[in-house]
Amino acid sequence: MQFQKTPDGFFVYIEKDERIMEKITQFCISNQISNAQLSGIGAVKEIKIGAFDIHRKKYIRKSFHSVMELVSYQGNITLKDDQPFAHAHVTLSDHEMNTKGGHLFEATVAAVGEFFIRTIPSSVARKLNPDVGLPCIFMNSNFK
Repeated sequence: MQFQKTPDGFFVYIEKDERIMEKITQFCISNQISNAQLSGIGAVKEIKIGAFDIHRKKYIRKSFHSVMELVSYQGNITLKDDQPFAHAHVTLSDHEMNTKGGHLFEATVAAVGEFFIRTIPSSVARKLNPDVGLPCIFMNSNFK
């Protein structure tokens, strides 16, 4: 991984065969980034995505092993259990230009991975919301 500081965060280049979510999380831990906006593009493989089933309160998961274009990567960094937590959604395109998308669990860079981490000066964190079944963002101590 390579990176360069920008006025409001970092431009991050995740290299071939590196895992995106793993590298972004490690980078945020190393650089003490607790709140940020994520965006990126590239080409990926060994992809694990999902969609949350609100009735069963669990993810439907799918894996893709072919190389796909990472058309869009959008997400955020918040604190979860006092550690930076990367939450991202993706749009992917196969070689027939068919798209898939969902919550990104992990993907490996197949060619290039170009990302921006825009730091946000705030103290937003996640806490389990039993009604939803997920760790949700809370912005003050009144989260129930």
